[in-house]
Amino acid sequence: MTVDEELSLLEDQLRKLKVEYDAYFGGGSKRPPVDTEWRVKNLIAKYSDLKVNGMQRFRYKALASRFGIFSDLWRTKMKIKEEGYRRPQDAILSIHGLRTEQEHAAEQELKGSATNAAPLVLECHDPARQNQEIRRLYDDLLAARARNGEPMPDSGFDSFASFIERKTAELRATSHCAAVQFWVESEDGRVKLKLRPKN
Repeated sequence: MTVDEELSLLEDQLRKLKVEYDAYFGGGSKRPPVDTEWRVKNLIAKYSDLKVNGMQRFRYKALASRFGIFSDLWRTKMKIKEEGYRRPQDAILSIHGLRTEQEHAAEQELKGSATNAAPLVLECHDPARQNQEIRRLYDDLLAARARNGEPMPDSGFDSFASFIERKTAELRATSHCAAVQFWVESEDGRVKLKLRPKN
């Protein structure tokens, strides 16, 4: 595996770790994602002293910095989760811990508005130029699976982006449409990626 591939793996694992921690602190998972965190820490340690080129070093430092920021946040959240809320500001971190009636009411109201929110719909016409939008859809899929307690895909973002590109080309060829819409939906208790042609 090349250095660039390893850094892409690190980026995917870091994104997966964030989603799994969000699910844990949101109450969707019973245990923290220690295995994924261990993998991320190992990859970061592996490249701390490795000789890489300037672009790879820049990318590595950005990922390591992002992990450091997330780690601090997760430590704070873990402390609050274990000890319960101490200040009103702690409730902003969205952790299931000791709650007052007002905090429960606020959480229910937020859940209601989130449920009524329209799902993210990606209108894909040129996947090669829509990398950021495809990444948002991928994150949406991971978050939905984490909330639903479903296993995370091992294939990573690159495989997902290739799938989107392939499906877009197929549907545009067969349906003669201008674009293809993709969105994440829960059906029969399972999270699914849906698509349809868009003229």
